[in-house]
Parts: sequence; C-alpha cells; structure tokens
Amino acid sequence: MDSLYFDYNATTPIEPSVLQAISTTLENAWGNPSSKAPAGQKAKAIIQAARIKVAEMINAKNSDDIVFTSGGTESNNLVFHTVLHENLLSTSPVTLPHVIISAIEHPATILPLEHLAAANRCTFTLLPIRPTGDVDPEEVRLQLRQETVLVSVMLANNETGVVSDLKRIVEVVREWEDEKCREDGAREAGKRTRVFVHTDAAQAIGKIEVDVQDLGIDYLTIVGHKFYGPRIGALYARHPGVATPIHPMFFGGGQERGFRPGTENTGMIAGLGEASHLVVARLHTISVHYRNLIAHFETQIRVRAPLGFGAVIHGEGANRIPNTCNFSVVRVGADTEGATTAMALVKRLLEKGVTVGKGAACHTGVDGPSATLLAMQVPPVIARSAIRFSVGRETKVEDVDRVVALIWETVLEVLGDAATAK
Repeated sequence: MDSLYFDYNATTPIEPSVLQAISTTLENAWGNPSSKAPAGQKAKAIIQAARIKVAEMINAKNSDDIVFTSGGTESNNLVFHTVLHENLLSTSPVTLPHVIISAIEHPATILPLEHLAAANRCTFTLLPIRPTGDVDPEEVRLQLRQETVLVSVMLANNETGVVSDLKRIVEVVREWEDEKCREDGAREAGKRTRVFVHTDAAQAIGKIEVDVQDLGIDYLTIVGHKFYGPRIGALYARHPGVATPIHPMFFGGGQERGFRPGTENTGMIAGLGEASHLVVARLHTISVHYRNLIAHFETQIRVRAPLGFGAVIHGEGANRIPNTCNFSVVRVGADTEGATTAMALVKRLLEKGVTVGKGAACHTGVDGPSATLLAMQVPPVIARSAIRFSVGRETKVEDVDRVVALIWETVLEVLGDAATAK
C-alpha cells in the first residue's frame, strides 16, 4: 500500500523550486556574504533578495524588518531575551518583568519562560482558553499590569488550527497603555517599559493571509519547514533597533546587522525566500484546496462512522486555518467517551502506512490527553482519543476517502484486540 501522509502541521516536504534554489545557491554562490570578493557579494545579493521575498509574504514595510535565524525556537527565544534585556536598559526598570502567554503555546514558547522564571528573571501568566480554542482579548486586558513587558500569543494553534484575534489583542494592549499614560501622567508614563506584542505564526503562514501591518504586531516568528521551505526561520521585528529592540543572544562577526551574528546560511536563506515567494503567488488557490479537503474529511469521518461510533471535531465553528482538523473518535451513547487512545490508533495506522498527528510533533511520544484540548474544557475521556489531521498541497480527495476508511477500520481492530486481551 502506498503511504498516506496527513501530518503537514508537523512538517512539509520541500517544494522542487525551493530545492532548486538551495542547490543552485550552494553551487554558484558559495562565497562568504561578508566578503568584498565577487563570490561574497553574489551571496550577499541572494540573501537580500530572499529578505525582500520574506518581507513581502507578511507585508512588512521594510526588508530590514526581517532577521534570519536557525528556526522558530531561536526566534521565540530571541524575543524573550530581548524584552527582558530591554527592561534592564529602561530608565525605570521593573524588578521582575511580567510576560503573558496563552495556555496553549508551543513548547518553544512555554519552556523558555519556565526556565527564565525558575532563574528568577521574570514571571509569567498563562491565559485561559475559550471552549472555542482561542484567546479572549479581554482576558489579556485583565492580566496586564505595571510589570508587564510582553504579550505572546500564537496566531494559529498547532494542534487545533484555531486562530486567535491577534489584531484585537494588540488593540487591547495599546488601549491599556493609553489608559496608563493618562493615569500616570505623561512624564511618568514616558519612563515605563512599553508592552511588546509577539506572535508565533509558524502554523498560520502559507495557510491564511498574515499581514503584520494589519495585525499591528511588534514581533512575529516565521518557520520555513511549515510552508514547504527549509528548516531555518526568521524573526519579523517592526523597525528593529528603532521602534522595537533586538538584543543578540550571542556575539560574533556582526552579521544580520549585529542582531544575529554568525556566517549566514546562504543556501537555506535562498530556499526560504523561494518558499515565501510561492506563498505570495499561490496562497488563495492553496487555501481553497485545503478548505475543500477538510470539509470533505469532516463530512466523511462522520457519515462513514460504524454504528455506535462518531467523531467529535474540536474547534468546530471557530476560525481555523483551512488545512487542519483535530477530532476524537468516540463511542456514542448515554456517556460519550473516546473509543480508544490516540496513541494506540496512531501507532496502528502507522503500521498501515498512514501518518497522522497526535498533538505537537515535538512531544507526540507522550500518551494521555492533549493539554490544549483540556484547556478548551474537552472532557479527558474524549480528549484522550484526539487525532490531528492536516492536509497539504499534494493531498487529493481520494487520499482523504482512503484514510477515512482506514481510520474506522483501525478503530475496530484496536478495540477487537483490546477485547481479546481481556
């Protein structure tokens, strides 16, 4: 049987033109971009062209707003390091800076803050999640305080695909700052460390329009391998060094204007530029393709359920990225419960050549209900059987039909094995 891949939120294959851009650059633009030699200047020009393409993808005003990094984890960590260091440089620094994040952030956001808090460098608040799977902007207002230096909320959740209203969250933060200015007086307010707003847009880019001008965001994390690019990333910072600071985490040759030192990975940067160009060129067509596939899947997974079984779709009715469906297979009865554990189902499907996801790819080896679904108030007996199903550019309707049949076939097999074991 041919393999079936439905875990595109974990990673995507590299587009042929992206691979070609990487290969051509490695072969023909191998010079050090910091060198004045022709080979170095050629590499430098390729990096700048890629920077422009990445900026265009998110509607950044200036290509200098883009800083290339090794990936999303580094970009997120760079933001946290920056805002805490910026507080120390403030004319009136707070003793213990406060950060606000949502309860459903990726480990690349939560774990750095846990580490910083354990080192007594900051405190942080986890925002509760609505049953729809998004952040209530008014909850952000309730958690803001004098010591707050950063609000970081992911644009689209990696497990459910639910999109939070970042534009409104930014507006709430700015409204709160204006209120504090009026309360404190202009002179005192000028001494305050401002509240920066960051979003990890890893799961949104390439699936929905991401416009930093519309969002009004200060920082935005970009991850290439989520949209058919290489495994590097970038950080958008609004007018870095002027409107928003960037303080490097390490020091060296001064590359990336000193914000991110280290000789640039020219080939991968060229690939990221090409992947960004493809997003700009194809986003509408791709989004419609995704939406049609997911609508078909959500219909079929219910219509073709065996007697006594059903599917619960998490975040149904919410604003979601178009390629994602997080669902639980359940027994339908007086007490609806998960038909089996997601771990058992994922493993058995993998034996049949079918790849689906269970939560974030970074910690799919952990059995038990998803913390994201529990935060959405999904009962543990249902959350324990949740599967993340995500489609890609190559996915066909017939692939969806095949996997629906295989999912229900496998559920019955797993239950049969469990009954026999008893």
